[in-house]
Parts: sequence; structure tokens; C-alpha cells
Amino acid sequence: MATTWGVGEYPLMGQRLKPAAQRTVDLARVAPGDRVLDVACGTGNAALMAAARGAAVVGVDLEPALLAVARQRAIELDVGVLWREGDAEALPVEDGAFEVVVSVFGIMYASDQARAAAELARACSPGARVVLAGWTPEGFMSAMGAALAPFLPPVTGSAPPSRWGDAAAVGELLGGAGLTAGDAHTDHVALDFEDRLSAVAFLVRTAGHVVAQRPRLEAEGRWSQLLAALAALVTERSASRDGGVTLRLDYLVATATKS
Repeated sequence: MATTWGVGEYPLMGQRLKPAAQRTVDLARVAPGDRVLDVACGTGNAALMAAARGAAVVGVDLEPALLAVARQRAIELDVGVLWREGDAEALPVEDGAFEVVVSVFGIMYASDQARAAAELARACSPGARVVLAGWTPEGFMSAMGAALAPFLPPVTGSAPPSRWGDAAAVGELLGGAGLTAGDAHTDHVALDFEDRLSAVAFLVRTAGHVVAQRPRLEAEGRWSQLLAALAALVTERSASRDGGVTLRLDYLVATATKS
């Protein structure tokens, strides 16, 4: 494993995030024959959906453990995707090679956001369509990051990942890379659980950066404090429903084009 994304059981979360990938691919108007790049593709949701439409797809991710899951899913679905290990800040692709570039909760975690945006633009052919999904600053995932921050190592980067989930901020970021920002829409993914304790357990087991810190936090006697902080957030943000609770994860889908 190259990153903490390979720790824990993130693929379980990836399965729950399929609706966002579907929304992204739909907005990108992926059609047969399109050359598509999925940046920070993770377990391959968007890449696989694009390939199923007949596109020629390349999926790039820094974490080999997630790419291994993506490769196995491609075999099971009988679709062809070229998977490449690489960094969103230095994409292993040729200039202007793609008519569609997408990223679903991936590129937003690049440390150098301006550089990552520039790489997006570099990969685009003239007229290319870009569609990106990112967690909103006011949504649950950003709140979860804030709640867990006191227990985890400081995050390094040029700006918070939620910058990609703010319409004005991501428009400025993409514009600075030479892309023309288009419409941006908010949407959400709903996660249903039996109860709030089940929600907390799922969020922890699928967050590799949290799982990786568990031995240290247990040794410091702070693991239970982390769980309590997350439980308080889940209680505050979840909605009761018949037979369980629901967490609403808000995200922004931003579009752009390459002139």
C-alpha cells in the first residue's frame, strides 16, 4: 500500500458512492468511442460506468490496493479499462489525450490543488468535457473531517479538499488552469444504517486514515474519545427513519470545458 486509502475497508464506501459516479458520468455525456480519463479513480466506479457505455477509459490512482479492486471489478463486469498507477499532480497520460475527464471524490484530495487542476487541463483535448464531484464545505464529510482532526496528524496541502465542493472556489481553480467553468449543481448520497452505532462503525472501518491511527490512539487512551466525537456528529447530523437512520452526504458536481 502506498497510502492510507489502502488501509481499512474503503471499497465498502465506494459501493455506497455509486450514485455520485453515475451522476458524474451522466453529466459528462459519455458516449461510445469517447476517450475518458478518471482521475483518482479509487475502486473504479466512474471508469467502469464509462467503459460500459463503450468509451475507451483510463483510470489513474495513487493507491495500488484500490486499483487491484478496480481491476477485479472490471473482470467481473467484463469491461475493458486501462488502469495506471499515478499521481493526480503528475498524471501518467499524454497531453490532450481525452475528450472527457472526470473525478469522483478523488482529485479533491491532491496536496497541490493548482497543480492537479493544471494536470486536468493538460489531459484534455480541445473541447473536452470535465465533470468533478467533491464534498461540500458545509456537508457531513467535511464536518467529519473537522471532528476527527484533533485526533489525526495534520493534513498538508494548498487548501482544504472541500474547496472542490464550493462552486465559486472550484470555478476559480479550474479557470486558473485554463478551463472554462460551467454549471455546478449540488446533490447528495444517502447512507442508510440500522442505527447510529452501525453508522459510526461503518465510517471508521472505511476510513483508512483513521484505522491507521488506531494503535497510536489506543496507546494514548484517546481511541474512545475519537469514537465519541464521531458518534456525537452522527447523532447531530443523522435523520431517523423507520427501522434505522440515514446520513446525508452533500456534494457538488462541477463542470468545465477546454477551449
